[in-house]
Amino acid sequence: MSNQELDALRGQLDELNRELLELICKRGAITQEIAIVKQTQGIPKYDPVREKQMLDVLAAANIGPFDEATIRHLFKQIFKASLDLQQKDHKKHLLVSRKRQTDDTVVRSKNVAIGGGAHIMVAGPCSIESYEQVRTVAAALKASGVHVIRGGAFKPRTSPYDFQGLGVEGLKILKEVADEFGLVTISEIVNPAHMELAEQYIDVIQIGARNMQNFELLKAAGEAKIPVLLKRGIAATMEEFLMAAEYVVSRGNTQVMLIERGIRTYEKWTRNTLDISAVPILKQESHLPVLVDVSHSTGRKDIVLPCAKAALAAGADGIMIEVHPDPPTALSDADQQLTIPQFDQFFSQLKQSGLFNQK
Repeated sequence: MSNQELDALRGQLDELNRELLELICKRGAITQEIAIVKQTQGIPKYDPVREKQMLDVLAAANIGPFDEATIRHLFKQIFKASLDLQQKDHKKHLLVSRKRQTDDTVVRSKNVAIGGGAHIMVAGPCSIESYEQVRTVAAALKASGVHVIRGGAFKPRTSPYDFQGLGVEGLKILKEVADEFGLVTISEIVNPAHMELAEQYIDVIQIGARNMQNFELLKAAGEAKIPVLLKRGIAATMEEFLMAAEYVVSRGNTQVMLIERGIRTYEKWTRNTLDISAVPILKQESHLPVLVDVSHSTGRKDIVLPCAKAALAAGADGIMIEVHPDPPTALSDADQQLTIPQFDQFFSQLKQSGLFNQK
């Protein structure tokens, strides 16, 4: 075969390659349109039955020289690339995605703004135990310049025999004290049926780590008229975390905050492992505010200050920490709650570091 003949055959291949590329691109565009239709109808993107039917038809139509196994392999790769394209488009169009909204979401409650450059400190007892306990903490927080108090009225616990919280009575105590001192309140809700109750007594709904993928609860929070603080599950990936937030936002509630509270690893010297890397990644992937819970992520009072500094340096919009008038008598998480003097010292040193920007 002369060089002229070889060049001619290569030219034919080049032309075929261009035609194949054009057809593959057209196929990709059609799969994107199919993905939109499927998303509207709530149909899964991957359909193994449809894929098998297409492969069978192609294998039957094969005239060679490639054998059937090769044809199936080649088209499986095309199908996989098309599915990947659909998933990338879906991720790009998530309501919580930074690609969907480039500006940071600022969550507002009363006179408090979370996100957008200023930092927020959220503090308070793990559990609401009594009016006196909550009022003592609230007075101290107000004096320190803290505007948001947290406190658990419904406490999902690992053991059914541990203190489960005061329930509605706890919410009433929190509201009464917060109204007295002009504080914004955050408390966990565990039952979708309690959303109206939450709107009556608290300012921000917290969805805890154990309920991060309680989808009915997420849907109910999405229909609520007050902001939501969503905690990352102890074994949740960041993608799963954002998908949980998407459940809330997709139902109409755009006032959502994310909070990294540590993930479970093999480490035993801390309660959980604080995933600092999650902060810049979540800020990069999403426009929602990101906070860090230094109490649950560490379980240790002696390292909350450096962990809080690290969180702010990584880009966190705020810090959550637990404070109790007398931690040894606390009905939950006694070991990780700071005394009021300890909190005052912690907050003072954090502000002195220059990392905490409070407007």
